[in-house]
Amino acid sequence: MNNRRVVVTGCGVISCVGNNLADFWDSLVNGRCGLGKVTRFDTSEYRTRIAGEVKDFDVTKYMTAKEAKRLDLFCQYAIAASDEAMEMAGLPKELRGSGIDANRVGVIVSSGIGGLQTMSDQDRILQERGPGKVSPLLIPMMIGDLASGNISIRYGAGGPNLGLVTACSTGCHSIGEAFWDIKRDDADIMICGGAEASVVPLGMAGFCSMKAMSQRNDDPLHASRPFDLNRDGFVMSEGAGVLILEELEHAQKRGATILAEVVGYGATGDGYHITSPAPDGDGGARAIQMALRHAGLKPEDIDYINAHGTSTELNDKFETMAIKKALGDAAYKVAVSSTKGTTGHSLGAAGGIESIACIQAIRTGIIPPTINYETPDPNCDLDIVPNTARKCEVKVALNSNLGFGGHNGVVIYRKFE
Repeated sequence: MNNRRVVVTGCGVISCVGNNLADFWDSLVNGRCGLGKVTRFDTSEYRTRIAGEVKDFDVTKYMTAKEAKRLDLFCQYAIAASDEAMEMAGLPKELRGSGIDANRVGVIVSSGIGGLQTMSDQDRILQERGPGKVSPLLIPMMIGDLASGNISIRYGAGGPNLGLVTACSTGCHSIGEAFWDIKRDDADIMICGGAEASVVPLGMAGFCSMKAMSQRNDDPLHASRPFDLNRDGFVMSEGAGVLILEELEHAQKRGATILAEVVGYGATGDGYHITSPAPDGDGGARAIQMALRHAGLKPEDIDYINAHGTSTELNDKFETMAIKKALGDAAYKVAVSSTKGTTGHSLGAAGGIESIACIQAIRTGIIPPTINYETPDPNCDLDIVPNTARKCEVKVALNSNLGFGGHNGVVIYRKFE
């Protein structure tokens, strides 16, 4: 079973810095921030009034306007990113009858929060007009598994089909679990990643009440500043990141371009607190060590870590501790950047989007920077690739995500050889 190698053959992105892979990567390596004042609703009474909204998203490129009305925005993003990933992988949009066994193609594209706008809209209708006016589409538009469900229906994929919810680790865990689906011979291809669309009044209000988000409302381009001493919270964003994972021989037989290999996955729990990471970084460290063990790699083999790096006081401090605990002396030799200074924090989509950053670093030999880094924090003393992208060979890249509830996820990618 474990002799089955898993490779990446496609990537698709919807984000506040680009609605395709090329634009997204160009923004990342050039440090172009996609954060700004919220435009979709009045935020004058909100503690935080900035976010990373997806811009110029034309859903009719992917479906009819009528079809779009039956899908919450997170599902629309998931489908758009999946379409790009499928095209990049050279896979047909209709799997049945294509020569590919559709029942060996699975989907795990998940959301941390799901259809929050749909739920909010329909609750308002319930309160104002009564239960008989609530849409019959409320449930299938709201529940988070419907990103996977709709993608499966769209392409006719009959393999493993599920949605995971692990808060900000959702996308990362979805990729890791898809990796194991292929390793254990339950599928040959997995469409996987995360999608989120929570820049809505209820989502903003909830995070504002937690005092978890930055209040640099007059300077959104510099509000998200991972690992900087003066960080004051994350900036919420939205979008989707989707990968096509494939068993190596299956990909080679059909002539697919191999972007990278997935070699390790770690998933652990802190068992500590609903919002704070464990103060010694233990849970995150064990996830890294688990992924290294599955990959058969040593700490010194890691060239690049795309850190969770949310720009909150506790996350960045404890994540630094986790990396040191897991890698030992090698922690000071690895490049560690957080791309959330550019993209903001896309919650359940983060693991998908940031895994694509890892894959692109391997493909291009460019490490995206941690932007907005001005004042060093002695508690965050790793090489965080400050402000400017770095050219260097990346053979092994690690993506790390930490979620509310103490969920830790790590996926390791390696240059295919």
